[in-house]
Amino acid sequence: MIEQEKARVASSAHEEVDLDDLLNDPELESLHAERIAALKQENEKRQALERKGHGEYRDVREEDFLAEVTGSDKVVCHFYHHEFVRCKIIDKHLKILASKYFDTKFIRVDAENAPFFVTKLAIKTLPCVILFRDGVAFDRLVGFQDLGGVDDFSTGTLGKWLLRKAILVKSSHENESERAEVSRRIRSTTYADSDSD
Repeated sequence: MIEQEKARVASSAHEEVDLDDLLNDPELESLHAERIAALKQENEKRQALERKGHGEYRDVREEDFLAEVTGSDKVVCHFYHHEFVRCKIIDKHLKILASKYFDTKFIRVDAENAPFFVTKLAIKTLPCVILFRDGVAFDRLVGFQDLGGVDDFSTGTLGKWLLRKAILVKSSHENESERAEVSRRIRSTTYADSDSD
């Protein structure tokens, strides 16, 4: 029993030495410094995007519209009317997506107060969501037809539509959770006597 205790103390002392060696490992210090630099760079990028209005869903006046659309690589713009229920539905979903997809700017323009751009962009039906890449309109969502034609579509449905149009970029966290979801669906079964998920 005493020998076992001595062996345990010796192995824990050996572990402490290994931890000290790890703490002073130049490779680990280099990896740590690289990670800190990457985090700083990511934070600086996020702050620059915040200054451009990313991460929030906000109103833009007609006179500020061009600067907002050309000031960011990817912009989702909702032309709305404040009395239309369907516009309020789109607003609810875009507000959620704006905080989730930071690389894309989300704005809304009151169509009543922006007649020049309503005419130039040939907006005939509201709600109308226009997608801009590098300041150029490349696609649009008019009404709810592409979202199933129903008023109670989910934020995920709108998000998937925007992802298919490549205006949104999935985060690495989303990719991991999607792979986990797919693997859960693959393993699951409909047999009652199965112990699968």
